[in-house]
Amino acid sequence: MYTLYGFKGCGSAVVEIALELTAQPYRLVEAASWEPGSAVDQLQQCNPLKQIPTLQLADGSVLTESAAILLHLGLSHPASRLLPDDEAQRAQAIRGLVFIAANCYAAIGVIDYPERWCVNADEAVKEQIRQGARERLYNYWEIFADTYVASPFLGGAEPGALDLLAAVVSKWSGARTHLATARPAFLVLIESIETHPRVAPVWQRHWPG
Repeated sequence: MYTLYGFKGCGSAVVEIALELTAQPYRLVEAASWEPGSAVDQLQQCNPLKQIPTLQLADGSVLTESAAILLHLGLSHPASRLLPDDEAQRAQAIRGLVFIAANCYAAIGVIDYPERWCVNADEAVKEQIRQGARERLYNYWEIFADTYVASPFLGGAEPGALDLLAAVVSKWSGARTHLATARPAFLVLIESIETHPRVAPVWQRHWPG
């Protein structure tokens, strides 16, 4: 059985949905560094950075980083269609997962915690950092939207790992508001992912309404 460390409304939602698509048994442990009453000490034993999602495998080994977890689940459970069967399509899905992790996720980290990137920065400097990171984030999403054309989803006929990660990460830092103007057709796709019958039950638990 898998053990998923996560929390409501966080990036762990993408792994929770992926686990549902694999139809594999898993145990959900609520843990978040900002939630004192959660199992954060247990999380830290698995992941010193205390980041979620963190996934413990049946053999006790640990996986961190959303893209890595999704790749593992897709490769381990091919029937889930988290990754495309076609080799060329699968290669592009892997590219997209790493693109989001390396660029979009990274920019969001700067927006949320600018003090980590500039020692002794005052609020004015922090806001300048946030503004620059937002502009880069929005540009990353435009590039992503222009690169990945839905057919009908990014991962094929049904939502796959790339669809799930794009839907979750685009919720943050005003990305969807920007996409509504800059790439409206892509935003329609993103919204269709979260309402898909295979995705919606977990999505509603994390973001009701």
